[in-house]
Amino acid sequence: MSLFTKELAIDLGTANTVVFMKGKGIVLREPTIIAVNSQKKIVAVGNEAKVMSGRAPFEINISRPIRDGVIADFDTTQLMLDYFITKAGGKRGIFRPLILIGVPCGITQVEKKAVIEAAIHAGAKQAITINEPLAAAIGAGLAIDEAIGSMIIDIGGGTTEVAVISLKGIVVVKSTRIAGNEMTDAIITYLRRQYSLLVGETTAEQIKIKIG
Repeated sequence: MSLFTKELAIDLGTANTVVFMKGKGIVLREPTIIAVNSQKKIVAVGNEAKVMSGRAPFEINISRPIRDGVIADFDTTQLMLDYFITKAGGKRGIFRPLILIGVPCGITQVEKKAVIEAAIHAGAKQAITINEPLAAAIGAGLAIDEAIGSMIIDIGGGTTEVAVISLKGIVVVKSTRIAGNEMTDAIITYLRRQYSLLVGETTAEQIKIKIG
């Protein structure tokens, strides 16, 4: 491998995207959200796009292209990935990065292929996927290579997965598309019904994070 080729691991979540670079650690953590104009040109991505949410003029479309852990809009996902990879410093002249992307266990082969193709279109030299519970277990320092069962609960923005891992593999996994976003929506609904208090997604998310 070239000395100038970067190796990236990307958690392309429904709510947030995290980019890890080998040798540097986490180099980017931003909301998985993008704003494009009527010509499909990028106006803002990540934190900047989230600030614009609910305030942008009608000709600017603000969207979350990842839903329930899978790609809902291929073109905007590719644009967003390209932006994040570039911002994270993953591209260096003609040298394209090698990318590992976490995906939910419950997605289909077609959905998994779409993730890989989006990464390639975004500038990756090579892209492979890893099941998110396995990636979470490695990140948590669990002894996944031993002949013992380790349970991991991975709660994302769009999906929650509970997996038992042993000998570097997933023995059993259960997945549900009830996760962080539903918790945020529940807070918004509760405050509106109980206290006639209207709060936005950002405020509800801050409440969720603060109270744990």
